Amino acid sequence: MPEEKSEKRSRQRIPVRLPVSIKSNDGSVQETAHTRDLSSAGVFLYSHSQIAEGAEFEMVLVLPAELTFGERRWVCCQASVVRVDNQREHGNFGIAAKIQRFEVLPEI
Repeated sequence: MPEEKSEKRSRQRIPVRLPVSIKSNDGSVQETAHTRDLSSAGVFLYSHSQIAEGAEFEMVLVLPAELTFGERRWVCCQASVVRVDNQREHGNFGIAAKIQRFEVLPEI
């Protein structure tokens, strides 16, 4: 009988494809990626560049009104990579990351 996988996520992720600007802390990666799903605690995104497991990065994205209970919001998040999916999808690496902190940015 197959063993069930235990869910490691602390919050349920919402499936949503959003553009996101990512920048690794060491400066080796700076590009626009896109999300597959996200929550306030984590994100899965697709990137042209591979970011190593354990690496930290910053991401900036606009959360739609459906996710912020009213208005769309720019947010800046600090995250760390917990898993890299090397099975490239449409030429992109899949990256699962834990969001360590985030802040809502002012509208410009």
